[in-house]
Amino acid sequence: MTWLFVAALLTVATLFYVFYIPGRLFLGPEKTRVGYLRERKDAVYENLRDLNFEYQAGKVPDSDYQQMKSSLQDEAAAILAEIARLEPRNGS
Repeated sequence: MTWLFVAALLTVATLFYVFYIPGRLFLGPEKTRVGYLRERKDAVYENLRDLNFEYQAGKVPDSDYQQMKSSLQDEAAAILAEIARLEPRNGS
């Protein structure tokens, strides 16, 4: 009978631990569109650096390199244009 009580107590404690929601939740900073675009810009720049490295190492053919580089540069330009459009202008 004691083992049954211990098992029930352990079950209740486990369920409480899993499903308990504290009264106060600490959320991170709210994401904005500009913040997301900055993160995406960093990722695109990193992809461009990686692509350049792989090309110089001879792992990417020239035709693929030119196509992927152009695509990444176009994406970076679109991101930068949207960031410039969304950010408030200083001194205006």
